[in-house]
Amino acid sequence: MKQDMTKSVQKPRKKRALGNEELFLHLMILPGMIMLAIFVFAPFVGSLMAFEKYVPAKGILGSEWVWFDNFKFIFSLPDSKQVFMNTLIIAFAKLILNIIIPVTFAIMLNEIRVSICKRTFQTIVYLPHFLSWVVLATVVSNMFSLSGPFNAVITALGGDPIQFMSDNNWFRKVIIGTDVWKEFGYNSVVYLAALTGISPDLYEAASIDGANRFKQTIHITVPALLPTVILMTALNLGNILNAGFDQIFNLYNPLVYETADIIDTYVYRIGMVERQYSIGAAVGLLKSVISFILILGANKCAKKTTGSGIF
Repeated sequence: MKQDMTKSVQKPRKKRALGNEELFLHLMILPGMIMLAIFVFAPFVGSLMAFEKYVPAKGILGSEWVWFDNFKFIFSLPDSKQVFMNTLIIAFAKLILNIIIPVTFAIMLNEIRVSICKRTFQTIVYLPHFLSWVVLATVVSNMFSLSGPFNAVITALGGDPIQFMSDNNWFRKVIIGTDVWKEFGYNSVVYLAALTGISPDLYEAASIDGANRFKQTIHITVPALLPTVILMTALNLGNILNAGFDQIFNLYNPLVYETADIIDTYVYRIGMVERQYSIGAAVGLLKSVISFILILGANKCAKKTTGSGIF
């Protein structure tokens, strides 16, 4: 009897065939998978250019292999250190402010009890996110020009006009500030959703114990939001070296290369404008490797801190 039971347990299960509904769902994601293969996985082959002295006429497989010479050349360039520092400064400033300000805004918005006012504020602050930097670059350039509203206020208060868009001391601040202005409303959506998950009983108990709204925010709201903040920080660390190519490319000029030139704009100029494809590919590959290491480290820290991570 026991042998028969053992045999029945060890008997391999037959694979269940996909039903019509499951097959339909698989077919639905097929176009997306094809697009992913064409535009994400297929371009990986181009990373080989980073290890070659690439000549378009010879192709990737026919060009001379130089292995790590391109990477050595990158670090020997006088601009490379400044470009990496600019990228890190701008990216970290955007990362920190795009967490602090959306969280603060979400908490303040959650305190509004009139639903019409709450929805109106949400709609107003969400709108900039859906506008391209191609459009917003013109708006920002006009606002911060010598004849723009910011300089008009400065002049009215007795100050001298500031060349925001061509001054290295101000341009980086404009880049960071306008990016936060554009994205903080949309970034607050995640934190607003997390706030709805907090039990009202906690606030009622704190109110009975004599805690005012400020103390309730410090001791209930902020700790409840902390796991979401850590997870979003870990997710954003993977893009830490991007620093916003669209924004900077549409706003910067040669006068502010010293403080505004980032890895992506540097790669564009070297690879596309100057046609040094191998150097551009090497810089891009190096950026991807660093981003991958950062996101692995952030995921590990998130798991240790909150018990959950990205993967």
